[in-house]
Amino acid sequence: MTQTLAVTTAITNLNEAHQRLNLRPANGADFFSEWQGELPALSPEEVDTLDRLKARYRYYQADGAITESTVDFILVSPLLELLGLCDPPYKLRGEKYISIEIESGDTVLRGLIDVLIVQDGFWLVLLETKRYGFSVMQALPQTLAYLASADAPQAFGLITTGEDFLFVTADLQTREYDISDKFTLSTRHENQLQTVVKIMKKLIS
Repeated sequence: MTQTLAVTTAITNLNEAHQRLNLRPANGADFFSEWQGELPALSPEEVDTLDRLKARYRYYQADGAITESTVDFILVSPLLELLGLCDPPYKLRGEKYISIEIESGDTVLRGLIDVLIVQDGFWLVLLETKRYGFSVMQALPQTLAYLASADAPQAFGLITTGEDFLFVTADLQTREYDISDKFTLSTRHENQLQTVVKIMKKLIS
């Protein structure tokens, strides 16, 4: 008899993700090269917009905890619009249900993706928004489960709390995955949101 479990219940740490999803961390330093090396340039208008988004986030942050829905409104949605990901050739799917068959078909994992962007069936970016004060690393096992359900050989993910950002990729042929460095809006002078957008531009180019 097939057992159905929620992703958030069945995979709560990396060891469970490795075992149940048959995934393993990549060993090669060049496995996830997309977030490193030369990145696309930003226009002055894009820089101004990203500086405004950082200031907006810190304005809301000053009141204390920020809900996931607020982060979506004040930060995630403007980023998607800035990158043109709401328009052709991309398709944006909010609250996308996924189902993963694991363990010889005895168990099915089901979950809900916050925002999924696809192009011709290829998963480009997955945005998994987490509440304020939540570590992006805590969301990695769940995000790996969502990437493992992709109908594509390789999928990319982005986990954010609004303050911190972490990119993830999974090669579903070799069953390997890797992560980027963490980028944050908590820096005083540098706006690392600019780097986040540059990486996203490179991923969708």
